[in-house]
Formats: sequence, C-alpha cells, structure tokens
Amino acid sequence: MIQRLLFMVVTALFAINASADDADSPPALPKVRVETSQGVMEITLRPDVAPKTVENFLSYVDAGYYQGTIFHRVIPGFMVQGGGFDENLNRQPTEAPIVNEASPTLKNLRGTIAMARTNDPHSATSQFFINLVDNHFLNAGARGPGYAVFGRVTEGMGVADAIAGQPTGYRKGMADVPVTPIVIQQIRRIDNASE
Repeated sequence: MIQRLLFMVVTALFAINASADDADSPPALPKVRVETSQGVMEITLRPDVAPKTVENFLSYVDAGYYQGTIFHRVIPGFMVQGGGFDENLNRQPTEAPIVNEASPTLKNLRGTIAMARTNDPHSATSQFFINLVDNHFLNAGARGPGYAVFGRVTEGMGVADAIAGQPTGYRKGMADVPVTPIVIQQIRRIDNASE
C-alpha cells in the first residue's frame, strides 16, 4: 500500500514538473513552406530577433501576396531574390516600408533569408532574398546598416541552389532575371503542432 502511494506521488511530481517545463519553454519558432516551380523550401523564422520583420513577412504570407510572384533576381554565388514582381515583371503593390532590424545576432550566412531594400536602410517591403553563400559584407556594421536577416532555410536549400543554376538575362531593364520564370506558387505557414 505504501509503495503504491509512493508511486502515485512520484508520478504526480513528474507530471507537475513536465507541465512546468512546457510552460517555461519558449514558444516554437514559426515556419513557412515556400512552394516554387523549382521545388519546396521550409523556412524557420526568427521573431525573437527580428519581430517587426517577421510580422511584416507573415502579413504578406497570410494575405496570399506571394502567390504568382517570381524570383526576379538570381545571381549564382550570391543570392536569389523574389517577392515583388509577377511573371511579366510588373511590380506588385506593397504595404508601407518597415524599419531595418539588421542585427549582429543574425548574420547573412548561407541559407538565411533577409529583406531586400533600396539604398534607404528603412525601405524594405515585401521582397526578400536567400543567401547562397556567407555574405558578410551585407551584415550590420560591415558597410553600413546591413540587411535584416529574419530566418533560415531549414529544409530544401537545394531548391535555392537549383534556382541559382537557371539561365538569366536582361528583361525590361532588369539584369539577372531567369529566362524561364521561377514562380512562387504559394508561401504558407506550417502549423508547428501538426509536425
């Protein structure tokens, strides 16, 4: 009888500790699935480091904004950029620009996703790029304010490499445009609970 009571107490304590651990553990990082005409990538986002950038990106994702946009700037050994133009290179309307959250914490390393922008550090809207190599010169402080990294490709980096291997040329005054459009079919959130 005492052994059974002791067993029940120990079991209850384990259950309490487990639930306390769950309550103390940080929330799972959000993930998105990027479906392209070249294949699928999974990206884990970092709102803990770039909260406004992730919020901005996910607002475009949730609105279905990226569906039908293309990777319009592809430079092997550097990066692939998309999220702002359709197949005919028509610029898509965007929301207001966001503040640049480039940080020494998240560097522009191979496989990271960062916000594209103009020379104005606070001009990023919908366009993003995936670093194909470590691009240290894009980091905050290297040559100015830097480019805000807000996540990493955690599955399917070979797709980004395949995109980089496509022939490119000039179209509508733009360089490094894939000859055959590389279409983003959709970007959607992945439910962490269903993994």
